[in-house]
Amino acid sequence: MSASRSFPSPIVAVLLLGASLLVAACGSGSPGAESATADARHGLTIGSELRRGYLDDAQGAYAAAPSERADEDVLARLSPGEELWVIDRAGLAAAAPGDEIEPGCGRCFGRRDVGETVPLPLEKTKVRADVAGHVATVDVTQVFHNPFDTKIEAIYVFPLPHDAAVSEFVMTIGERRIRGVVRRREEAERIYEAARSMGYVAALLSQERPNVFTQSVANIEPGRRLEIEMRYFNALPWRDGGFEFDFPLVVGPRFNPPGWSDRIEAHPQGTRATAATSVPYLAPGQDGGHRVEIEVEVDAGIPIRALASASHAVEVERLSDSRRRVRLAANDRVPDRDFRLRWELAGDRPEAGLVLHESEGGTFFSFLLVPPRELETIRRAPTEFVFVLDCSGSMKGAPLAKAKAAARRALRACDPRDSFQIIRFSSEASQLGSRPLPATSENLRRGLRYLDELEGTGGTMMVEGIKAALDFPRDPSRQRVVTFMTDGFIGNEVEIFGAIADRVGDARVFSFGIGNSVNRHLIEGMARLGRGAVAYVGLDDDGTAAVDAFYERVRRPALTDIRLDWGGARVEDLHPRTVPDLFHGRPVMLVGRLRGTPPSTVVVHGRAGGEEVSTSIALTPDAERRHSGIASIWARHRIADLEYAAAARGENRAAEVEAIALEFGIVSSRTSFLAVDASARTEGRMGVQVPVGVPVPDGVRYETSVPR
Repeated sequence: MSASRSFPSPIVAVLLLGASLLVAACGSGSPGAESATADARHGLTIGSELRRGYLDDAQGAYAAAPSERADEDVLARLSPGEELWVIDRAGLAAAAPGDEIEPGCGRCFGRRDVGETVPLPLEKTKVRADVAGHVATVDVTQVFHNPFDTKIEAIYVFPLPHDAAVSEFVMTIGERRIRGVVRRREEAERIYEAARSMGYVAALLSQERPNVFTQSVANIEPGRRLEIEMRYFNALPWRDGGFEFDFPLVVGPRFNPPGWSDRIEAHPQGTRATAATSVPYLAPGQDGGHRVEIEVEVDAGIPIRALASASHAVEVERLSDSRRRVRLAANDRVPDRDFRLRWELAGDRPEAGLVLHESEGGTFFSFLLVPPRELETIRRAPTEFVFVLDCSGSMKGAPLAKAKAAARRALRACDPRDSFQIIRFSSEASQLGSRPLPATSENLRRGLRYLDELEGTGGTMMVEGIKAALDFPRDPSRQRVVTFMTDGFIGNEVEIFGAIADRVGDARVFSFGIGNSVNRHLIEGMARLGRGAVAYVGLDDDGTAAVDAFYERVRRPALTDIRLDWGGARVEDLHPRTVPDLFHGRPVMLVGRLRGTPPSTVVVHGRAGGEEVSTSIALTPDAERRHSGIASIWARHRIADLEYAAAARGENRAAEVEAIALEFGIVSSRTSFLAVDASARTEGRMGVQVPVGVPVPDGVRYETSVPR
């Protein structure tokens, strides 16, 4: 499978192009061609003209519409024999979200006794990933079915990687395929509600967090199956000697501080949702029947030295020295933990190079910035280590035991010149002492005893942990390094990011994700704002390697104050806007826009250990690769920069986020994907709503994480 392949024909596309357009289709004999329906109250107008010239008119009308360049990509993919459904915007404002023709629909929860299978509408998730170098193209297919004797609306809250640029969305019903388009979130929700109320099969994909999404599928008829296909792109991280591909499979239960409005709630399957975004969890012993299939094909470009999954049993097929095909084993397909795949290459670090994509907006690129070897010879200054452990209820048991083991090893590795502090937080924060202690043998023993006494209970008031870790006076003779050990199961990420930005100063924040299904959006964001790095420790992992690698990073100075000389090339819109610090073993991926000829050399300037360091990176033509997803990845990183800045400064960047997402046709906090099958109405106008129950993540205790 190549990264540039497209979904097969025929395609039905839903577009909203202007008040004067009804519908256009290429070819003949398309479903629904003999009928047209309209409902002015809901602003949904469906027609059926079948003239190629009309499509040309639609393209001309589109050209005059600003800020919707992504629609042109949908139009360009159409050819004779394919259909294009156009939904008129006229009268849309008359329909408010939740405005219905008939009384509100009921809810079906599939309540069953523990030990039985709970009939739910999500049958299977299929994941197919192609990795070229450090860029992944991932197709996700969710197979829904209706096991009930009445029409249903399926609601599924699910995770994707926090940096996934979701850029394609297709709904398949039998032989018919309806291609979705990106719209402003409020507009997409209104159209979805109108289509649902009128009896059309419709699908809506919305983002609740960068790594949490809601899939809504309306009017699935009894006994029917349909598929939702999504494609996303993301750039894979290099961590301590290898590339990592991670695919999350379940949203962990979140703690929401009192008064926090933008909540992701948890509730038991079979009970009513407690918030607009609420995840129903199956009780221990219950099975929703949902299974996953995963296949990953890795084309590393250079020989692969080792490849393995620490999370799942897999089958590995060797295709060549540099290519592997990996499949999830048949007996390990319950979606209760993240899928993690790691491979190491010949050589001790990745090759620097550009991955490019040329478009009308310029040439977009990603660049892997590798730490210079000079860092390996410079010793670090004395360090003030602050270890912050999450002791909330979701960490009780195996996760907290793993965090404590990692902290113990970290303490034992302290240098006599260092000092340390241990902070715990759950519903409140407490600490070992009023100030950091010198890393003497006696004090280290005291710290180990304190760790032994920690227990998991209560909520996750992480802001209190941040205040305790960053508010006390700084020792000017030591570099402060704050290490958070947490599963990240909280709902107020924006508040956390703002608290770090307000307090971090010249400290560095490192974050350890502890568990099998951690909140990577939070963990990665904390390290990004704190100019540190991340590591992940699964419950079946030996945490020794992660802690040792952490000390390998902090015992050598980072390359800070980084400046890049692109050799005269015109580089614009680089993200992250502030180049992160470079740590030993941790390259940084940058994305940007290039005008003209790519550079042949990049010179990296910075400071390490009080010394000025410069290194030159040659970029030969062989180091340049092409990938169609780079523009989408750039847009996703641009949006992330805007949202981190908004969290840090309390700004409203929603309009900018919306404009970028619409221009590049990706899902965001302000945009959603929508697909409607307008060929015919289903019987009746409303369906029973069925939320998809999910298992509590492996290693997380149901009784301490899911409110009764």
